[in-house]
Amino acid sequence: MRKTIAYCGLDCGKCDAYRATVENDGALREKTAKLWSELNKVTIFPEQIACLGCRADGVKTAYCEKMCAIRRCAIGKGVETCGACADAETCRTLEAILSNNPEARKNLKTKE
Repeated sequence: MRKTIAYCGLDCGKCDAYRATVENDGALREKTAKLWSELNKVTIFPEQIACLGCRADGVKTAYCEKMCAIRRCAIGKGVETCGACADAETCRTLEAILSNNPEARKNLKTKE
C-alpha cells in the first residue's frame, strides 16, 4: 500500500499540509494554517504545517503525531492500516472517518 495512505484510509498526498511540506510551498502553508485555525478555533502557525504523512517516517502535524486516536490504535495493534485490523468493520472511531470519505474506505480495501 502506498505510504501516503493513512491508517484510516485517507490519502495524505491530497492533504494541504503534506503538499506544502513536500513542495516547500510557503503560501500553501500560510493558507492552510489560517484555514485550520478558523476550523479548529485555535491558533495554528504556518511553521506548524509540516507533514510527510501519517505512516511515513519524518515530521507530522501535531494532531497526526499526538492526538489521532486512529493512528495510535493502529500503531498499538501493529497493523499496516485499519484495513488489516480484525475490528475495522465494527470500529466506531474509524467509521466516523469512513462515513464521510468513501475514497478512504476504498483505499483500505486496495492492495497496492
